[in-house]
Parts: sequence; structure tokens; C-alpha cells
Amino acid sequence: MSLMATTADGIATGQRQARRLGGWVTLAYGLLSYTAFTASILYAIGFVGNWLVPKSIDSGVAGPLGESLLINTGLLALFVVQHTVMARPAFKRWWTRIVPQPAERSTFVLLASACLGLLLWQWRPLPQVLWHVEGVAAGLLSALSLAGWTIMFTSSFAISHLDLFGVRQAWLRFRHRPYAPVGFRLVGLYRIVRHPLMVGLLIAFWATPTMTVGHLFFAAMNTGYILFGTWMEERTLIAEHGQRYLDYRQRVPGFLPLPKPATTKPLEQPNPE
Repeated sequence: MSLMATTADGIATGQRQARRLGGWVTLAYGLLSYTAFTASILYAIGFVGNWLVPKSIDSGVAGPLGESLLINTGLLALFVVQHTVMARPAFKRWWTRIVPQPAERSTFVLLASACLGLLLWQWRPLPQVLWHVEGVAAGLLSALSLAGWTIMFTSSFAISHLDLFGVRQAWLRFRHRPYAPVGFRLVGLYRIVRHPLMVGLLIAFWATPTMTVGHLFFAAMNTGYILFGTWMEERTLIAEHGQRYLDYRQRVPGFLPLPKPATTKPLEQPNPE
């Protein structure tokens, strides 16, 4: 019996050590993924605004129009496909058979950051100017673009910034606590538009004192993806939250904070799931 007890104690100790090591690895991986996101999104701000970065949306030597459009389309398509496929519930169910559940979101974030980094690195400029303003107007448009990025970040913190980018999942794994979804919450800008994070991106992309062909292509393609992506996202939210989200969608506009007619009971704050 003593030998069996010693063996059982040894197995239990080994399991605890393995869980502890797994927690450390998951947390390190989550922080690495978040660091990659932070670096790529900060560079993207400078890239879109032509601010402070060595390679921006309009810098570099312009190549043939057809070749540049083809390369840029491929770069944007890679980013879109990665985002669209990996965000689908069916893919997540399959993917978490390979990647541990606490690292699933961090893996999504890391791959998204890699796709964004590739786009920022390989983007081909199309510098033909469509409009250009200077002075006060230029300052206002630049400030508006920065305001758009601020709205994006603020909106991510309103729901759960750390959950959105995988850090919360990794931290819970490190603490050996079960993951609970943040749930459907109505806070901040989500009370006046359903997709404030995307509204911020649209403002950031389109508000510029110098609109080139390349910038226009970038903004237009991303606008198309945002419209498609939010449509797909709302299908998932309806499936998850049912009538609560349908009532929310009926009451609150998607992108423009315009009042809707009061045809249903007042919208209540739902409890997080």
C-alpha cells in the first residue's frame, strides 16, 4: 500500500507541475501575442496616417498600376480570410481540438498580427493624389483620424479589451480558473451604435488630408470588409443571444448614431453570461 500511495503521490505531483508549467507557457504565449498586436496596430496608425514610420501607405517607389493593385488585393485578402475563417464558431470548434482552448484567441491574434505586418511591409504605394488640403483643414482631418483610432481602442476596453485579444483567457489558465465569456453587455458607445469599434476604424481610414489612389483603395477595400464582417458577426451574436440581440439591433443603429423609432419596449441592460 505504501508503494502504491507513493506512486499516486508522485503522479499527482507530476500533474500539478505539468499544470503549473502549462499555465506559465499559456500566459507567456498570450503576452507574446498581445505584444505582437500592440506593435502591429501602433505601426498601422503611423502607416495609414503617414506619420513617423519608415514605410507608410504612400511612401516607397510606385510600380506598375496593375501589379500594385494585384499585390495589395492579395495582402488585404489574406488578412480578410484569416479574420473571417478563424472567427467562425465552426472553425473554433475544430481548431480547439488542436490548439488548447485558453490559447485559441491568442493564436488568432498572433496570426492576425502577422498578416497585418505582412501587409504593412509589402504594401505597394499608388501615390497619385486625389485630394490634398493644408493648414487648418489638414490639422482637423489628421485629428479626426486619430479620434477614430481612439474610438476603436475605447470601444475595445468598453467590452473587454483583454478578452478580445486573448490575455484574459491566458491569465485564467495561469490561475487555474475556468473561462467564462464576457457576455452581451451594453456599455459606453455600444448604447448608441452597435459597432463603435468599426466606426472608429472607418473614421481613421477615411479622414486624411491627402487622399491618394492607394489610400482610397485601402479605405474602400477595408470598408467593404467591415460591412461584410459585421454582417457575419451579427449572425453569430443572434445565434448566441437570440431575442436579446434582436431587440438590441432593432433599437440601436449599426454605424450612425441616428435615433430609431420607438416601436418596442425600452432596451434593458442584459446580465453578462
